[in-house]
Amino acid sequence: MEKYFIAFLVALMISYILTPYAIKLAHKIGAIDVPKDNRRVHKKPIPRLGGLAIYAAFILTALIMAPINRQLLGILAGATMIVGIGIIDDMKQISAKYKLLVQIVAAFVVIFSGVKMEYFSNPLNRGLIPLGIYSIPMTVFWIVGITNAVNLIDGLDGLAAGVSSIASITLAFVAYSNGQSQVAPILLLILAGGALGFLPYNFNPAKIFMGDTGSLLIGFVLASVSVAGVIKSATTIAVAIPVLALGVPVFDTAFAIARRLVNRRPIMEADKGHLHHKLLEQGLSQKQTVLVLYMISMVLCGSAVFISDTNSRIGAYSVLMTVALMVLYGALRIGLMKKSKEGKAKA
Repeated sequence: MEKYFIAFLVALMISYILTPYAIKLAHKIGAIDVPKDNRRVHKKPIPRLGGLAIYAAFILTALIMAPINRQLLGILAGATMIVGIGIIDDMKQISAKYKLLVQIVAAFVVIFSGVKMEYFSNPLNRGLIPLGIYSIPMTVFWIVGITNAVNLIDGLDGLAAGVSSIASITLAFVAYSNGQSQVAPILLLILAGGALGFLPYNFNPAKIFMGDTGSLLIGFVLASVSVAGVIKSATTIAVAIPVLALGVPVFDTAFAIARRLVNRRPIMEADKGHLHHKLLEQGLSQKQTVLVLYMISMVLCGSAVFISDTNSRIGAYSVLMTVALMVLYGALRIGLMKKSKEGKAKA
């Protein structure tokens, strides 16, 4: 346990120390986020590339503190690919299809290192359903989906970093408790440390954004490590655990897709209908909105921990049903399914 705590602190300190250098580098190479449309909440140019500090903290600490094996090397290689395309996008906007292609290739790198979904838990009993030929496409779908879900919530100062840290710590606890992987708990705590070390510079008013470099990295690592250390656990409904832990980005993305389909808009079209936008419309400030979403994330993570620890299928499904109803009610109440007012915007 002491090793995990040290790894968390090392990553936190590295990220905290390197973030000011990321700010200088962003200014030097022109990686600046200039608000050009009304979807942007900030009103002045802010440097991007904060994700570089998180990446450096993650890579360095993992190589020093984590047990080196094939899975670790695969995750680090995939993460490096993701960071590479993120840097390019933060310097000059590139097409979503190119980013998607790199994400898919990075997911295959992780899969070939031995990290993949091999079965689903049978909801009717305690048996397992082998995925067989669907193992690889399901793993790619999961990794790419979570990667982009975290990217989509990076719309307010400190939101993605804070929510991801809460999810990382929760999944680390679940992975450690189930003893499914030596790599997963320490990688998740390293990621949480890197994100929290960056957070003081990113919380409102932000001095720097993590950019796609950071949000895609965090989403990719969370998705990959959750496959290695959580979804393979022997709980009744293991796949529900990371879904709940990552509930804020997952549910927000699901409603965004549904909203665009209902309104016959392209799925990749950006809008101002995300959860954080709707809370701002309710009159909350940026800080209040972010803190509310932190609290929601904590409640969802608490539900994930309960499900991972309970032996009662009735209890687990009761929690899932309650959460689903609350999420649906909240989404309809604040208008997550309503058509966005602004016109088309490229995602």
